Amino acid sequence: EQHRGFLSVVERGRPFVVLKLAASLDGRIATASGESRWITGPAARAEVHRLRGRVDAVLVGSATALADDPELTARRGSRIVHRPLAVVLDSRLRLPPNARAIAVSDPGGVVVIGSRNASPARREALERAGVRVLLEPAGTRGLSPRGAARRLARLGVTEILVEGGGEVAAAWLRAGLVDELHWFVSTALLGGDAKPALGALGIRRLSGAIALHEPVVRRFGADLYLRGCTAERGVL
Repeated sequence: EQHRGFLSVVERGRPFVVLKLAASLDGRIATASGESRWITGPAARAEVHRLRGRVDAVLVGSATALADDPELTARRGSRIVHRPLAVVLDSRLRLPPNARAIAVSDPGGVVVIGSRNASPARREALERAGVRVLLEPAGTRGLSPRGAARRLARLGVTEILVEGGGEVAAAWLRAGLVDELHWFVSTALLGGDAKPALGALGIRRLSGAIALHEPVVRRFGADLYLRGCTAERGVL
């Protein structure tokens, strides 16, 4: 397992991808008004920081970056113990240069992947703040997860933790890029008007459902936790 990222890059040309989701009991990641802090408790959040401490990069979409303004660091208590590469998928380059992820990072410690049609002025503002901006073609469903994964592999990234939100998580699942899923579930119910943990996957039949193999179930405080692989062992 310790070499899985390296093997993934060598054999598949992309990093090993871990998807983390934290949701309510009914699969929601935010209330209808957008409030999301905190759905899970301190023990579950501490485990997320341990996950961040084991990867080369942490990736979020622009909606999560703008709504939560996360640092995307690994912490133990109040102390930063690891600074994975912070990656934001942001087709329009809307991330402000004073975002917390940029403020706490070293120069070059934040990568924003945007569309080739994005504003040159926004690109220049981010680059002045020390951000590496990579431009990719954008399709009707936004930036290509596969293209982003390949670009990150060329930067030396061997293992990525994808933290969402729901549309980003769904896009990486649809692309068949998620190797391992970590799902934290709180005991709260938020209802159908709250924001779902996953966007559309386009699954029409149960036979096409994405199944987890070798599932592990645990508790962190009052929260439940499920981990599993999205493919049979032996793929790498």
